[in-house]
Amino acid sequence: MMRLSHPIAPLLILLGLTAPITADAQVSAQRILNATAEPQNWLTFGGSYQSQRFSALNQITPDNIKNLEQKWVLQDQVFGAWESNPLVVDGIMYVTERPNDVIALDAKTGKVFWLYRYTPSPDARVCCGANNRGVAMLGQTLYMGTLDAHLVAIDARSGKPLWNVSVGDPKSGYSITMAPLVVKDKIIVGMGGGEYGIRGFIAAYDAASGKEAWRFNTIPGPGEPGHETWNEEDWRTGGASAWVTGSYDPALNLIYWGVGNPGPDWNPDQRHGDNLYSDSVVALDADTGQLKWHFQFSPNDPYDYDSVQVPVLADIQWQGRPLKAILWANRNGFFYVLDRVTGKFLLGQPFVKVNWASGLDESGRPILTSQPPGMPTWPGVQGGTNWYPPSYSPRTGYMYVSVWENYAAIFRREEQQYIAGRNFSGGGFTVLSPAPGAPTIGVGRRGPINNWTSEVGSGATIAIDPKTGKRVWTFAQYDVTDAGMLTAGARDISTPSMRRPGRSCGKRAWAARSSMRRSPIRSTGSNICRSSPATRS
Repeated sequence: MMRLSHPIAPLLILLGLTAPITADAQVSAQRILNATAEPQNWLTFGGSYQSQRFSALNQITPDNIKNLEQKWVLQDQVFGAWESNPLVVDGIMYVTERPNDVIALDAKTGKVFWLYRYTPSPDARVCCGANNRGVAMLGQTLYMGTLDAHLVAIDARSGKPLWNVSVGDPKSGYSITMAPLVVKDKIIVGMGGGEYGIRGFIAAYDAASGKEAWRFNTIPGPGEPGHETWNEEDWRTGGASAWVTGSYDPALNLIYWGVGNPGPDWNPDQRHGDNLYSDSVVALDADTGQLKWHFQFSPNDPYDYDSVQVPVLADIQWQGRPLKAILWANRNGFFYVLDRVTGKFLLGQPFVKVNWASGLDESGRPILTSQPPGMPTWPGVQGGTNWYPPSYSPRTGYMYVSVWENYAAIFRREEQQYIAGRNFSGGGFTVLSPAPGAPTIGVGRRGPINNWTSEVGSGATIAIDPKTGKRVWTFAQYDVTDAGMLTAGARDISTPSMRRPGRSCGKRAWAARSSMRRSPIRSTGSNICRSSPATRS
């Protein structure tokens, strides 16, 4: 454990930093496999391997939710966004804060047991904030990816590091911001750095030793299937990062992982072809990393529509028969249903306003309606949704997604030379606004005051019926809820804005202001309690 800097130490004393944890809590691979049987715990990033973010806990109901009250607050010790997904194991919460701190605390009282601080190399570089989205746990060991592309194992009882391995070269832009995924005896991570011209990959490491077990390159090299979708040497700097945690089907032994945008981001003229496996979901054998199938959402993407959204696995009825499905609300504005056994495309519908494509053909490929230079494209650069984890309730059968409404951008292409470690975006964008110089929605963290109007765009929480791909209801908000969804046994939705829309049609059942919220998410006070399909124009 590293010595804390002077400004932090007094705060830790106030928080009650104590001796190492003495409880003998262990998270076996079997416990993660059966995580839904322990709703009082949260053992992996998505709550379970299916990443449904559904909890069977049912103590909170529409009748008693008004009695909820704040019990404790953990002060963020580093200025900036807090995008971490906590784990809760037998009463102990493990949470990360930027850039690479891990904190163990009592989930009931907020009392801190220990803090481990990892200081990334000065060579680390990230495009969109020094964020970390959480840890994984196996046995009594925590695993964290770092901004300088290392994977670190930490003793969950004491906070002491056990091993540290290099995964990628931070000087070239490689980083890890996602929470690792534990599958059997392996720790799986994906690389960030798509804006720096990296060659993305997903890799598995032995949980005990940190030795690499397998690696899947998200851009195929010469002689590999899919290499023909790149022109000449463009594949070497093609991006296709994998910066959000995937899902796992133990019956099929397949890992499902979303892949990010190709590089350079906004100039497809520098990378002719479909650019596999950018903007795709890949299904990999968990033991070997071998590709079983893929599906590409946005070939030759010119809009930065990363497909790193969390793959939601659900067993549903589809046209009268059982289906092992993947449900996917994509950044490109379309909602997809895929067969997770074969990767077959079954349904695709827009869930926000879309004008870059008129629809999808029978194979799921976009029917392009690219806008002329200088004209707006819907959705804008942040997409219809982004990395914010959605939720699926097996009780309602609906998918719940945080979205951007009526939000557009004007994209521009620029020729750009690749220089290792420098931004390789190939252009830029302007958020569409009602008048020149009017305030617009920023990318990433906004400030403490949201000053744009609804003419620029707004946030919403929506429910989608996977059988039709259409909205069931819309809960309108001013800003977007960017830290994910949770559905629970009482059929309420929990969001970081601390609003619980009721299950029937998205009505707000309860709201509370968090004293620590830096940028409040306000409801516009409206909701749509009917099928409200998105539009294309």
